[in-house]
Amino acid sequence: MFNKLINSQAKTITSAAIIIGALSLISRILGIFRDRILAAQFGAGDTLDAYYAAFRLPDLVYNILILGAISAGLIPVFTGLIVKKFGGENEAWKLINSVLNLLFLAVVVICALLFLSTPYLMPLITPGFSQEKMAMVISLSKIMFLSPIFLGLSAIFGSILQSFRRFFVYSLAPIFYNVGIIIGALYLVDYFGIYGLAWGVVLGSFFHLLVQIPPTFSLGYKYQAIFNWRDKNVRKVGRLLIPRTLTLIINQVNFLVVTVVGSTLAVGSLAIFNLSNNLQSFPLGIFGVSLAVAALPILSTLAVKNNLADFVSVISSTFRQTLFFIIPISILLYVLRAQIVRIILGSGAFSWLDTRLTAATLAIFALGLFAQGTLPLLVRGFYALHDTKTPFYIGLLALIANLTGLVFFAWVFSWPNWFSFFVIAELKMADLWSVADLRVLAMPLAISFSSLINLFFLLLALRRKIGRLDGRKILDSSMRIIFASLGAGLFTYASLQLLAKLVMTETFLGLFFQGFIAGSIGLLGYWLLGYLLNMAEMAVFVSAMQKKLFRAVKVAEDTSQEGEGV
Repeated sequence: MFNKLINSQAKTITSAAIIIGALSLISRILGIFRDRILAAQFGAGDTLDAYYAAFRLPDLVYNILILGAISAGLIPVFTGLIVKKFGGENEAWKLINSVLNLLFLAVVVICALLFLSTPYLMPLITPGFSQEKMAMVISLSKIMFLSPIFLGLSAIFGSILQSFRRFFVYSLAPIFYNVGIIIGALYLVDYFGIYGLAWGVVLGSFFHLLVQIPPTFSLGYKYQAIFNWRDKNVRKVGRLLIPRTLTLIINQVNFLVVTVVGSTLAVGSLAIFNLSNNLQSFPLGIFGVSLAVAALPILSTLAVKNNLADFVSVISSTFRQTLFFIIPISILLYVLRAQIVRIILGSGAFSWLDTRLTAATLAIFALGLFAQGTLPLLVRGFYALHDTKTPFYIGLLALIANLTGLVFFAWVFSWPNWFSFFVIAELKMADLWSVADLRVLAMPLAISFSSLINLFFLLLALRRKIGRLDGRKILDSSMRIIFASLGAGLFTYASLQLLAKLVMTETFLGLFFQGFIAGSIGLLGYWLLGYLLNMAEMAVFVSAMQKKLFRAVKVAEDTSQEGEGV
């Protein structure tokens, strides 16, 4: 049964997204467990500020050269070769080996250069850190430079699995990555101190690679020491990679700027931003990214076949399906923000002030969640069409919006005015003016603002490129989803107020019970309203779930029968 599960091929985008989303849920839960351990052990202070800042340079390498760039360039070209009738598969494996070897050399050289340059670069990224804190960041960062090497190789194997729609093992990799980090936080810190966290990151990246190797070889891959950068397919990947790499540089500059600003604010501001960002990434990874990843191989195949009608249909239906999940989740995140942060992070060295600031930051992230959730799909739509330039230009505009927003909102929250009073009153933080640096709220506001700009112009550009986007269907579905989501929010809020009188919210169990029951009532209300509003996205999800469950039962029965005959 397990072997069948590993080698199973997803037939539809929704079924693939269910696989990716379910395993992503496990990964995100482990990520929350990881953050709870870190928050309890170190609090939102100097140590966690240093730990998160240390990720910036290694993440720069990973995100620019590996994360999206490889999938953006490699999957469309590799998929095109696979569907080619004569000689395509042989060319595809040659392409993989050339890209694998060239990427490995590039990442090793770049990591080595950055390793040597870290003492000079890090003061530019964290200018507000003390000398002792800076030394800690530099040492942590140097250890972490091993992780992009493992993750780079893993990205190649992951692209192969995605192209063949083998999403189960591909989605297992992040789980193993988080396991490595948790091992570092629980055990390696006892031997290496704070540097055990960095070694945990390296261990997790090695696990990320290791789990994807066996199924890749089972698909027919054989390693060859090929470095053919002149090959036409390698060059085609390269042409797609360059604009995508520039786009990712823009994304990383966004976070580098946030890090620079965060380092100049009160101690713990950077940790608060990162912890809340991790929490809002939970639904993004489960729904937004899962659906986008599942859609890319299908969109690439349709683009190769020049089937524009089905291409538009897939973009439209997947966009609506993403909104179906993301909008109600964002409403629940906003309403339940205090309960979520207190349950997940509110222990040990994590103070009540840390909790309130993190909850407020999470609430602001929630407002722009629908934009961040749909961006991965739209960007992959351009990649499938072998266009990585348009997302770059729009990303450049979003970067300007982020920088402008960051400066403006930091200024706004530095003194009392009608806007800052409104936001702070809405977030129930009016009593914190004199005791906390509320400029931390500028960081999520700027990110949300730039995401909205990015979404608007990507939709505009994609519509111009392919002619239409089924705008009426998207608008109709959006209105139904928003109405049902607001209803779910009201159900959740009313349940919170009622349960506050019945349970002891000062205890962990009481707080968990309050949040869980209120959230469940909210989701039930959303489901009921969705049924009454006849939402098509609900029917698609239910159908896909039924097929998955039915198939799982069939596999279990077949395996049981085989066992009885032995």
